[in-house]
Amino acid sequence: MRSTSRLLLLLTLGLSLSACSPNYNWRESSDNDAHFTILLPAKPASIARNIDLDGIKVDMIMTAAEVDGISFAVGTAELPSPEQAVAALKSMQTALLKNIDGTARPDAMLPGKTENTSARLDLEARGMARGQPLRLTARLLAKDRRVYQVIMLGPEKAFRDENVETFFSSFKPM
Repeated sequence: MRSTSRLLLLLTLGLSLSACSPNYNWRESSDNDAHFTILLPAKPASIARNIDLDGIKVDMIMTAAEVDGISFAVGTAELPSPEQAVAALKSMQTALLKNIDGTARPDAMLPGKTENTSARLDLEARGMARGQPLRLTARLLAKDRRVYQVIMLGPEKAFRDENVETFFSSFKPM
């Protein structure tokens, strides 16, 4: 009985260790103005860029890290009104799909809670960029006048369910 318990313990420990990748060094991150917190798998970088959301020009701050060819990113921008923020989600979805010439799966449902938000749109898509097949997994949110893009983008073979779970479940808009 004792050796069976030890074997079970060693097997459990071995499986736990094999699920961890040394490439993924999860750490809590946020944008400089603390509009969100999230776990990213490496040290993030941030950039600001001007985007057009159905005729409304806004500055979007992107905070991102890349591991194993997958980009883990969160973008956030503020619109003039809460109604425009909700309407902007469809525009964001269209732009993301266009970037990879992608086709969305209609029943996407990602892990994580999204309470205290005005609207949510989950997106799973397959597409191509530079001749390479890609997978896009994204959650688009509106909260008051702010929109959020929470995105994983990269080669299908590099995606792991546990990384999708960790990334999307850790996102908390402020």
